[in-house]
Amino acid sequence: MKSNHTGLPRPGIVQDALRKTTEALAGEIARSAGMTPDWSEFEWRAARAAAAIHGIAPVLAAALRWQGPPDWVKFLAQQRANTTSRHRRIEALQQLIDRRARETGLAIIPLKGAALHTSGVYAPGDRPMADLDILVRESDLASATRLLEALGYHETVTFWKNRVFAPNDCGESGGLGEQPGNNIKIELHWQICEKLPVRMTDISDLVFPTQPHPGLNPYPSRAALMLHLIQHAAGTMVARTLRLLQLHDLALLAGGMSGEDWEQVLRQGTEACGPWWALPPLQLVTRYYPGTIPSGVLAALTRGCPSSLRRVTQRQSLTDVSLSNIWVRALPGIEWSQSIVERLKYVAGRVRPSAETLAARKGDADSGAWAIQNRWDHLPQRARIMRWLISRPTRPAAMYVMRAALAQSSESDHPNYKPLQGTPSAARRASSHALI
Repeated sequence: MKSNHTGLPRPGIVQDALRKTTEALAGEIARSAGMTPDWSEFEWRAARAAAAIHGIAPVLAAALRWQGPPDWVKFLAQQRANTTSRHRRIEALQQLIDRRARETGLAIIPLKGAALHTSGVYAPGDRPMADLDILVRESDLASATRLLEALGYHETVTFWKNRVFAPNDCGESGGLGEQPGNNIKIELHWQICEKLPVRMTDISDLVFPTQPHPGLNPYPSRAALMLHLIQHAAGTMVARTLRLLQLHDLALLAGGMSGEDWEQVLRQGTEACGPWWALPPLQLVTRYYPGTIPSGVLAALTRGCPSSLRRVTQRQSLTDVSLSNIWVRALPGIEWSQSIVERLKYVAGRVRPSAETLAARKGDADSGAWAIQNRWDHLPQRARIMRWLISRPTRPAAMYVMRAALAQSSESDHPNYKPLQGTPSAARRASSHALI
């Protein structure tokens, strides 16, 4: 009997399918075996969800040496086409921001995906971009805000490290993965930092050029871009929202790094051991993209990484630290704490969230399609804790993507389809504000 495409089987089955397909697709990107997986119909649906969660459908469309069922092939091709179309819109928006910034004398740094495209790491259509991230000096925040408002944007929510702006007259079209008509939100940063999980790591001075010019500016060096990508990956590992796309970014960028570039990375730590938080993300890169990170770099980072953190993270898989893990956790990322005091501070913040955290959580719950109809995201913290103590709740964002994957029409005439017997994107940011 086939599964019900509009509902979900029990959570344990969902988790097994997401883990199986996530890990298989992660292995296929770097070295596709050329053999179509022997998955059930439900597992093929979970593979679509995994591809959407991890932002790697366009990459898979080019990397896989096998095709799979017709609707899987169609999904990948459509995602690549959608990504290409959306990239053209983002590129036009960047050009407009550049022109206005030059007119007003404002220096702006396009971050992460935008920088990777500009530097030639990706071509249009290769890499999806959910938002456009930009960095300005804190003293220029008011000027940057006026510039974005003049472009027809308004601020929707403020986080501790950035503000999110959405267009005034554009709505979300919904759907699984990249949708070309969806809002292009702008995340305005004034610092480049992460809480790991309570210790602030700030690399703003490394990312902002010493002598910027009005308009859009590149990162000051390839090492600075690498450090930012690593730091961001570390932050998402803590929140368990890491994406395979982030590991892919790091692997591709590492391929163009020189010895001097890596020395610049390592000089940011004590005794040339690199930042203490850099090893866990690069360990994962090495697991899924063997040979991309120089062994000497890994050895140096190992010396600089706290042993307790190293022991935990070296056992973690991509699924463990991403939305492919569907289970709510009370204390995600506590292994990143560096002392008993930090652990206690982190636990206290989870039991009694700050006003800033609650406000950000409410903003996400009120605006995210994945959260609006989910009761968990509207529960007070005390109720969340009680639910977690007496049951095993699932993460709303992960289950939303799974439902979207199941809702798509199916073509089950492929020989590798097997019915499952006995069973009837904004979300990543929000996960850091809840019991996850």
